[in-house]
Amino acid sequence: MQLARFLVEAVVLGKQSPNQLVRAHPISRSWFYELLGRYRRDGPAALEPKSHRPASCPHQVEQALVDAILELRAELSAAGLDAGPQTILHHLASRFDKTPSRVTIWRILKRQGLVTPQPHKRPRASFVRFEAQLPNELWQTDATEWHLADSGKVEILNLIDDHSRLCLASVAFRTVKAADAVQTFYSAVEEWGPPARFLSDNAAVFSGRSRRGRVALESELDRLGIQCVHSTPYHPQTCGKVERFHQTLKLFLAKQAAAQSLAHLQVQLDAFRTIYNRHRPHRALDGRTPLQAFNARLKASPSLAQPQVDYRVRRDRLDAGGRVTLRYLSRLRHFHVSYRHRGEPVIVLVAGEHVRVLTEDGSLLRELTLDPTRDYQRSTAPTLVRHQVRQRSAST
Repeated sequence: MQLARFLVEAVVLGKQSPNQLVRAHPISRSWFYELLGRYRRDGPAALEPKSHRPASCPHQVEQALVDAILELRAELSAAGLDAGPQTILHHLASRFDKTPSRVTIWRILKRQGLVTPQPHKRPRASFVRFEAQLPNELWQTDATEWHLADSGKVEILNLIDDHSRLCLASVAFRTVKAADAVQTFYSAVEEWGPPARFLSDNAAVFSGRSRRGRVALESELDRLGIQCVHSTPYHPQTCGKVERFHQTLKLFLAKQAAAQSLAHLQVQLDAFRTIYNRHRPHRALDGRTPLQAFNARLKASPSLAQPQVDYRVRRDRLDAGGRVTLRYLSRLRHFHVSYRHRGEPVIVLVAGEHVRVLTEDGSLLRELTLDPTRDYQRSTAPTLVRHQVRQRSAST
């Protein structure tokens, strides 16, 4: 356009020949005469570049839709929930008969400065992804740290279904112990049924590999015929789905009032679990909620068929003789556990007639099968210890 201005002014102000200028410069004769006519009619402003944007756009998104998109973005962000284009589109569908595409919503957010540019990420094609084909085919579990209002540290134990991303359990503890992991697992089994496989990292409450043994949870999984799988050390990507769930959960908790106690935090976890399972569309599930995906297919089950068993987790304390009492088949059963640990709190895991007694750190004290014909079960205490107990009883 600078060349055109120079040639036009050369003709108007310099009185040069238009034909000579056209032959000497790379410009169309017809286009040059059109510019010359504009200049003579409208002056120098006629040579300024003009926008080619149309005066109207029939397919432009209505302002009411734009306002609704921005309103939903603000509401979801304030609640600590996912506020991406896919989620906004899910909520728009219940308000409007005709909705824009996900890409259009993203462009509207970008124009408003609501999309934060992210650094270059590893391409998705480089990841080796896996997903269970059926609900209950694989469960993932992990614990994550959180802080209460007084800055006290607590741990949240999360359990999700690999296929549907359903949050099976989300429970807050001061510190997750072996018995807590077992109790949370059985609570999930009672509500959703048992899984075929169980995946976790190598934390002490999930794996006894570092101590060359089996922890309480592993023993229970073995007894139920559930395959227990642990991730490779220092490779959290194996448990990537539950790790990503931690992030989603913490975004929600960060927008809530700081929890004053474990009970307060548990109320927040229960509220999020309801929103996440029943109302929040999941991008990995084609916009379905985890509960919809969980109920859409038949459920997998452990490889070994197990009879119906009554599971219980009890917290008790050994008496002065190292014994514990348990009600079985409507009668009290008494059995010796450990004289050395007398008076200490214990965890009693009951599966029908099979009983296991653990310390609070998960160490096994005694394992037995109850004899329904006896109220006082046979003791496994060493002969010397029993003799010492009798002597002390006689002396008193």
